[in-house]
Amino acid sequence: MALPFLDRADAGRQLAGKLRHYRDQLGVIVLALPRGGVPVAYEVAHALHLPLDVFLVRKLGVPGHEELAMGAIASGGVQVLNHEVVKSLHIPPQAIEAVANKERWELERREQEYREGRAAPEIRGSTVILIDDGLATGSSMLAAVRALRGQGASRIVVAVPVSSRETCLHFQGVADEIVCAEIPDYFQAVGEWYYDFSQTTDREVRELLKRADSERSLEHAGRK
Repeated sequence: MALPFLDRADAGRQLAGKLRHYRDQLGVIVLALPRGGVPVAYEVAHALHLPLDVFLVRKLGVPGHEELAMGAIASGGVQVLNHEVVKSLHIPPQAIEAVANKERWELERREQEYREGRAAPEIRGSTVILIDDGLATGSSMLAAVRALRGQGASRIVVAVPVSSRETCLHFQGVADEIVCAEIPDYFQAVGEWYYDFSQTTDREVRELLKRADSERSLEHAGRK
C-alpha cells in the first residue's frame, strides 16, 4: 500500500495546499506542537508566508504505563484529563498531580530552549493555525485548543496531515475549523502513514524556528 507522506516535511507541503486561503493574511499565526509538529508547521508557514512559533503540550502518562495518556497539560497552565482512563484505572489525585508537576517542569524547560530568548507570540485577537503531525486520541491537541481559548485567540484552526475519523469529527465541535488531510478507514497510529517517521530532535526544532524567523525578517525587509 502506498503511504500518503514521505516524511513530515512532505506532509507539511501537502497540508499547506488545504490551507492556501490563509496565505498572506494579517493576524494569522502558525503554531506547532513540538516536536513532531514543527517540521510539518514549518512547511505550512513557509508556503503561506505566515509567522511560525511553538505551543507546548505535554502528555500525562499513566504511572507505570507512560505510553497511555491520562491527560495533557499546555502552556498557560491548562490541564485536560481523560476521565475514562483515570476512572477505569483508579488513578488517585496525588498520582496525577505528581505526573503533572514533572511535566510542567519539562514544558517550561523546552519552552525556554526552543525560543532561545524570543518572546512568546501575542495570541489575543489572532487566528491560530495549530499543527501536529497527526491526531490519534487528540488529548494533547485538546489541551492546546483550550489553552489558546483562554489566551484570547479569536479563531482556532486545527490542521493535521492524518487523523482517525473519530478524532477528526470530534474536533469539529472543538475548533473553529478542522483540516485533516487524510482520514484513513483503518487507523491505529500516526506513524503508519509516513515512510519516514523518525523522531524530530530538539536541535531540528530550534533550527526550523530560527530559519522561519530569518525568512520572515527577509520578507519584511523586501517589502520596505
